[in-house]
Amino acid sequence: MKRDRLLLILYLTAVVAATLVHEPSSLAAALVVLLLLAGHDATRLLRRSLRVILVFNLAVSLGYVLLAWLRGISPWETLLLINLRVLLLTLLTFLFISRVNLFRALDFSPTLSWLLALAYSQALGFQRAHAEFRLALASRCLERPRLIDRYRASAAAAAWFMDRALATARESALALRARGFFDA
Repeated sequence: MKRDRLLLILYLTAVVAATLVHEPSSLAAALVVLLLLAGHDATRLLRRSLRVILVFNLAVSLGYVLLAWLRGISPWETLLLINLRVLLLTLLTFLFISRVNLFRALDFSPTLSWLLALAYSQALGFQRAHAEFRLALASRCLERPRLIDRYRASAAAAAWFMDRALATARESALALRARGFFDA
């Protein structure tokens, strides 16, 4: 079995295992093992993972603290479990992505390879558009844009991304249906 395919199977197994474990000490131990496996990339991957999950985990944690306060229960054990699990899964995903070529891992299935290529091309297109939106904002401002200007530009970009994603999904669904992927 190819190395990338084996790592894909190990990754999927680890994701399932991480969702089934409900002991914070086991999740923390798995997090330490992941950081050791990451080697010299550990700090970069941990920082990237924390940056990605910060807003989501903060919103969920604050909502859960409010709910726990209203119900009169202690939220800390559950919050520790949730936040450790999300950090573990995010770090695991970033480590997996940095070490595995998904195209080689999925080369056993032409359909999965095709779907990966489709998703990858979508992501590259959105990445390019995001860079163009940033450059457009910078080119239209003589000074550093104010926070409100950046919020407005972000809102406009988000609206464009949503419209574009819906249009592309509609086009892809029609193309897939025309090729017999869906029953009409």
